[in-house]
Amino acid sequence: MEARTLRFEAALLSMDRVLCRSLLQEAMGEERQLEGIEHLLGPALAHIGDRWEAGELALTQVYMGGRICEDLLADLCPTSSTPVAGGPRIGVGVLLDQHQLGKRIVASSLRSCGFQVLDYGQGLEPLELARLARKDQVPILMVSVLMLNSALRLRELREALGEGPERPRLVVGGAPFRFNPRLWQEVGADAVGQTGVDAVAIAQRLLEESCAP
Repeated sequence: MEARTLRFEAALLSMDRVLCRSLLQEAMGEERQLEGIEHLLGPALAHIGDRWEAGELALTQVYMGGRICEDLLADLCPTSSTPVAGGPRIGVGVLLDQHQLGKRIVASSLRSCGFQVLDYGQGLEPLELARLARKDQVPILMVSVLMLNSALRLRELREALGEGPERPRLVVGGAPFRFNPRLWQEVGADAVGQTGVDAVAIAQRLLEESCAP
């Protein structure tokens, strides 16, 4: 990893919020805002996750690292949950878990490209999330999960979304899909994103496919 990413990871683990903020602002200033965030946060959090899987870190360290990142993004990249008029509507939410980092990056990426984002929040049960997406008639529902048990409950969500051409297309993302590249297919999703910035390209592709004869 790059030296700045290693410094950011160390700052997260030591809970040095001042240094984390400074490094993130540097990255955002050198690249397009969202790309800078993704290039710094993504590798650092992924490496922290790998170290937890290897037994080197406690789950509390993983949790606190994610919370610090969420707080920084909320401060540096504030977003409104109110959809703006204009582009296609996309629903985003977190299934069962309470983390918001991935969802926040996805929502920011989509809004920056003109999509309307309906943020359903976090800690949602499968049936409730499906009900919201169907009520709003969103063509695409993007769902983030943190833990494997939550990822496996995506099967319930997919079933609750129904069948037919009008159902919301399900896009998933989060740590379990990085550890198992085929998991998204096993839970019945239509696509998977490895980074928050992937959301834009995936949304454009799915919308084009839905319009194809």
